[in-house]
Amino acid sequence: MSDALASPDCTVKASLAPSPNHDARPEGQEIDILLLHYTGMASAEAAIERLTSPDSKVSCHYLVHEDGCVVQMVPESRRAWHAGLGSWAGDSDINARSVGIEIVNPGHEFGYRPFPDAQIQSVILLGKDICARHGIPPERVLAHSDTAPRRKQDPGELFPWDALAVAGLGHWVEPAPISGGRFLSEGDRGEPVEALQAMLALYGYAMDINGHFDGATRSIVEAFQRHFRPARVDGIADGSTVTTLRNLLAELP
Repeated sequence: MSDALASPDCTVKASLAPSPNHDARPEGQEIDILLLHYTGMASAEAAIERLTSPDSKVSCHYLVHEDGCVVQMVPESRRAWHAGLGSWAGDSDINARSVGIEIVNPGHEFGYRPFPDAQIQSVILLGKDICARHGIPPERVLAHSDTAPRRKQDPGELFPWDALAVAGLGHWVEPAPISGGRFLSEGDRGEPVEALQAMLALYGYAMDINGHFDGATRSIVEAFQRHFRPARVDGIADGSTVTTLRNLLAELP
């Protein structure tokens, strides 16, 4: 396959802004993850400059502007350098098996804000196109924070995963209502913590099942909440969080 970006791979309208930051995927490697990011920079222009600079050593396959315009930077046949260190369902080279979409948003550092409807509609169209062509299952449409929970927060709790799911993109259940009752939090130990960790690992998170609600467990609970129970992201495994996780597991193929 060519490493040159001559025309868009997707069927949606897209312009080109080639990035040099990519290499060959491992021979025979299938694409089975769609990974969503936010740019997390002060402007779209700054993000594009960084994603196309050979000095940055970072890139993505696609970028979606706030007005919905789509830009392709790396051929889907190539391994773009967007995910960094991370893991999902036992696989550690996320770049090798994923297509990465950067969604323009300043992020938590530069004034995190809701994603415009036009932008989300383009993400949906692009994401469905990618998943259809590569056979990516709904449960492997992931947030960057899912694969790197201790490092990343994107695309964050304002990202409308529910709207994507209604349109047929991604895995989702209605979050269980937030209420009182028992909860697990950092510092707790024992079988209930071990059961929580086992469920998170079964869903795909890189989770040590040790019965200790440590900082790593808190980070993963926060990542889960950002994606699947965004009304409260506090790293506390309350009844709403645990029930939502159980319902997601029950809906897996």
